[in-house]
Amino acid sequence: MATGQFKSALILLVLIIIGGTASYVVVEGWNLFDAFYMTIISITTTGFAEIRPLTLAGRVVTVVIIVVGVSTIAYTGGRGIQILIESQLLRRRRLTKKVEELTNHYIICGYGRLGRTICTELSSQNIPFMVIEKGEENIKEIVEAGFPFIQGDATLDEVLLQAGINRARGILAVLSTDAENVYVTLSARVLNSNIFIVTRALEDQAEEKLKRAGANRIVMPYEIGATRMVHLLLRPAVVDFMDIVSSQKEVDLNLEEIEVSASSPLVGKTLVDSLVRQKLNIIIVAIFRADGAFIYNPTSSTVFQAGDRLIAIGASTDLNAMNNLCR
Repeated sequence: MATGQFKSALILLVLIIIGGTASYVVVEGWNLFDAFYMTIISITTTGFAEIRPLTLAGRVVTVVIIVVGVSTIAYTGGRGIQILIESQLLRRRRLTKKVEELTNHYIICGYGRLGRTICTELSSQNIPFMVIEKGEENIKEIVEAGFPFIQGDATLDEVLLQAGINRARGILAVLSTDAENVYVTLSARVLNSNIFIVTRALEDQAEEKLKRAGANRIVMPYEIGATRMVHLLLRPAVVDFMDIVSSQKEVDLNLEEIEVSASSPLVGKTLVDSLVRQKLNIIIVAIFRADGAFIYNPTSSTVFQAGDRLIAIGASTDLNAMNNLCR
């Protein structure tokens, strides 16, 4: 509705300019450019002096142009602002509406520096996720990025329920304080006992509290940063290799965790009989058994079992084929 009114107002404004220019040409006998210039300064009420003395008829034309032109500009500007506001509101509603359609997704609590990077990474891999954030400035960034979101406090149960915690696959708590992350972890574990929870700890003493609250994994940024710096100092080639594998930017190589389902044709077969290495060109680095056993660099006689989590390395297309095979 507003868009149609805006277009109509623009057309009317153009007609006023054309009509005003033609009127000065006919009534005052001016050349085309002088007539156009006088029309523009009249409509915009810039206050410039008349470029030539006007006759009575010319003054009447000027008054009409000013009254009609100013009214049209004001109306056009109002409709333009209305369209801008409505488009922003519509975009927000569309992004929040997406949350209701998400399932088996990840919930990101907090859109600070770490949360922003997490969302960018998940988005680049086309993994379904949504964000919970309460800061208005951060919400504007989320809307610009086009990420599904809910504006609210992630420590509240009703907000987590609105985010689909009961149908989510995992949740990442990266809020600004350890206390908030503990609250989110505790609430998430109560609302969904099976959800996988990853959270950040800023202080050493918060790690134990987060474990008791139900976190599956706890990340301590300073500790990870220090470890990475030591590795860069002592083993830079190893770090470069892991960066290539994790970023997938320089070469088509990725490290993936793949679970073997009970109905997979791999169950009961040995690694050599499965022809995974020969046909898919995939290297199985390690296997986590369902009973907790860990097998590093499995031999050709290692038998696949239901519930195995395979750590595999290979090209993206080959890993997708491996995923399908394991399902």
